[in-house]
Amino acid sequence: MKISNIAAYKFAHLPDLRVLRERLLTKCKAWGLKGTILLSTEGINLFVAGEREPVGLLLAELRSVSGLEDLTAKYSETVHQPFNRMLVRLKKEIIAFGVEGIDPATRTSPKLAAKDLKQWLDEGRPVTLLDTRNDYEVKLGTFKNALSIGVDHFRDFPAAVAKLSPELKAQPIVMFCTGGIRCEKAGPYMESVGFQNIFQLDGGILKYFEECGGAHYDGECFVFDQRVGLDPSLQETDATQCFRCQTPLTEADQKDARYVSGQSCPYCFKTPAEEMADHIAHRHAAIAKVISPMPGSVPYDNFKQVNVPEDCDGKTLLQTLCRVVVHLPVEHWESECALGLLLDQDYQVVKADKIVRAGERYLHKFPNVTEPEVNGRVEILHEDEALIVLNKPAPLPMHAGGRFYRNTLQYILDQVYYPQKPHPAHRLDANTTGVVLIARTRHFAGKLQPQFAKGQIEKLYLVRVQGQPLADVFRCDAPISAESEELGSRSVDFAAGLEARTEFRVRQRNTDGTTLLEARPLTGRTNQIRIHCAYLGFPVCGDPVYFADGKKGDVQTLGVNDAPLCLHAWKISFHHPHSWQRLEFMATIPRWAESY
Repeated sequence: MKISNIAAYKFAHLPDLRVLRERLLTKCKAWGLKGTILLSTEGINLFVAGEREPVGLLLAELRSVSGLEDLTAKYSETVHQPFNRMLVRLKKEIIAFGVEGIDPATRTSPKLAAKDLKQWLDEGRPVTLLDTRNDYEVKLGTFKNALSIGVDHFRDFPAAVAKLSPELKAQPIVMFCTGGIRCEKAGPYMESVGFQNIFQLDGGILKYFEECGGAHYDGECFVFDQRVGLDPSLQETDATQCFRCQTPLTEADQKDARYVSGQSCPYCFKTPAEEMADHIAHRHAAIAKVISPMPGSVPYDNFKQVNVPEDCDGKTLLQTLCRVVVHLPVEHWESECALGLLLDQDYQVVKADKIVRAGERYLHKFPNVTEPEVNGRVEILHEDEALIVLNKPAPLPMHAGGRFYRNTLQYILDQVYYPQKPHPAHRLDANTTGVVLIARTRHFAGKLQPQFAKGQIEKLYLVRVQGQPLADVFRCDAPISAESEELGSRSVDFAAGLEARTEFRVRQRNTDGTTLLEARPLTGRTNQIRIHCAYLGFPVCGDPVYFADGKKGDVQTLGVNDAPLCLHAWKISFHHPHSWQRLEFMATIPRWAESY
């Protein structure tokens, strides 16, 4: 059984579209037809297929509609139904253009019959053939020496016309498309912007094939159904479309090694490195959106949780607050309660004398919080199903704490990777830059942690210090206190400190009296490299906390305009938690570590 395929359009002022839609949909389904009919107040556009007689009934039905009496159709035949279902849709335009004032039902550019165009081309007349179709359609075939307008969507046509050479405005131009419908709008638009000699190929490429065959044409004609391509005899070709990028593919394209059915084709194939680069670019765009402005830089209400411990069961809220947060006086909490800043989990105000129970949670409200500025320009180095490897900027705290809750690495990642919640596998100080491993899930975080515990993850830092060590290679084994002190700092503690070992190698001795070192921490204590450098008498340049004389500063996180802390997590190597392959990643060397 042969299937008749018709393509037709007509610009006409059509009323009562909803009634017409229901009528056509009911009859088309009863006749066993499939395809798409677009209805608009500006006209009709359709691609429909079925047995010959029902197709004829549809055309008769359409010609009974006021304004469609002379509707003509272009026929082709297949041995299979190229459409999956029957759709009748209401649209603002039957061919989306988006330019007001173009009304093809009232006026179009002069039409040139297919046979007349062939004669012009046979005679070698000076004429520009302008292909108004989308670029992916043109790839399958077009007229010889035709000029492609170069668009991905017909709405881009006006912008593309603006790029044409002004010399074309006085020259004869014959524009064409698949069936002629685009040219009905494209022609009047080009005339409106100064083109003086515009013609449109009547019936488009399909009508030209019907009357003139393939003369002066190279390739096939793309059609918007499962046939994909028609040859000049209007027969279906072996062309197909790439599942991924929708580009039409010739038989030669399908023999290309880069064509994998359902996955890629020569036009969209990318190497793993190219795929990674595109994916990372997408992530960087998402990061830029999150940090513009920085989320904590816009005033917001912050809520800190207060958990009721066992020994506060039956006590008042005020007593509990004084017990849990011992460094603040009772007067402070009395004031906070009086201001209505202590809430329950339903965000209802709680009085200071409320009796609380162990395990309950309350909220301490901090209204109109604005956090200090940080550097949120996180650079993704690698990403897969298990890991994110990134280059952390500074200053940027990794986790919430102190004055920072939203202006943190964790908050940025949570927004970019939502609904996933990435898990940092280790930490860098807010002021330290460099490579950080992030697990995509708790499962993979659990696979990474044992490597840190067993010393299987190797880390190499660059650090610029004040002074000039005598030896080119040295190490420090000074133990570091387990308990944090003011500002969360640590100290060398030979009595009760935890084992800490760092190896150093001189990389460059600078004329300003500083030295660039490579530091390899063999243990993972808090602030280990900074503490060891200061203990040895070579404090890290820009360190606001650890000084050579054992004194400590009073600033924990540097400002965005302060001189940087010259400590950079340069390289990291580890076993991938899924493939177990040994990998190494390296973050770009910062300016202060460059040779000079």
